[in-house]
Amino acid sequence: MNTQQLKTFVQVAENLNFARAAESLNITQSAVSRQIHALEEELDTKLLHRTTRTVCLTPAGISFLDDAKQIIERLKYATAKIQHHTAAAMQVVSIGCGSEAHLDFLNGILDSCLKEMPAFHPFLRIISHRSLLNLFYQGELDLLIGFQSDIPLKGNVVYDELLHIPLCCVFPRGHAYAGKKEVYEQDLLSERLVFCNSYALPAGALEYQNRITGYLPPESVYFCDNYQAALTLVRTGYGYCILPQSRFPDEQLCYIPLAGTDPLSYGIFYKKGVDNPPLKKFISIAKRSVKEDFLS
Repeated sequence: MNTQQLKTFVQVAENLNFARAAESLNITQSAVSRQIHALEEELDTKLLHRTTRTVCLTPAGISFLDDAKQIIERLKYATAKIQHHTAAAMQVVSIGCGSEAHLDFLNGILDSCLKEMPAFHPFLRIISHRSLLNLFYQGELDLLIGFQSDIPLKGNVVYDELLHIPLCCVFPRGHAYAGKKEVYEQDLLSERLVFCNSYALPAGALEYQNRITGYLPPESVYFCDNYQAALTLVRTGYGYCILPQSRFPDEQLCYIPLAGTDPLSYGIFYKKGVDNPPLKKFISIAKRSVKEDFLS
């Protein structure tokens, strides 16, 4: 497997057209076919289903596409880093998380790092849950940031809690419950729910969401893949969603704590004993600044 094969596969997968992929890569269509054939031979599986009129991804191709993109991006980053004349002085820390919401509390940490570590280069990656764990345990990520329930602790992996974050119902600003100090489960049974993909939610939010869904008729539940999609549906009045409290206020939304629920433990995961001074400094700054940022 080589980079050209991966790039060719990504172009075909995104265009679903061999001719357009060839044009984008500035190679012949027959060369595209050879690259795809060689890749499928090496993987011993079909990635694309091709007829005289159409091209579509097989289930294996859909699964492999995200990994192929990540490999290409990682190679680009590694190449740029090694070629940069200041590469030796760069203090690179690769930080992974499973969704955009996990980044909410990074602002204060990164701001402090910029002031205290001039050579610090954070490499932020939002990655699907399965790939996130694989990259972390393989050493491709220095640390993960997120909720304690998200990541199984194995071997020398350590979890340091930074905050307890309330579990909330998110309503549009004009909703009747928007002025409440907290909401109860029975309050939600007559409301429409925006159901967020399981990989985008911490376990506590997922369990609550699943329980509420069991009480609702199908027409009262709207499904989406991620936080931003869920919040878009909430803003436009389709229903409420269940998410951890956000660090940043939104003029169109209200985060109302859920009565009777435990706060979620939010923190960082890293491997104990790794000799990485920038990582150790980042962890020290994180423990101090995230609480200051949250309380400010």
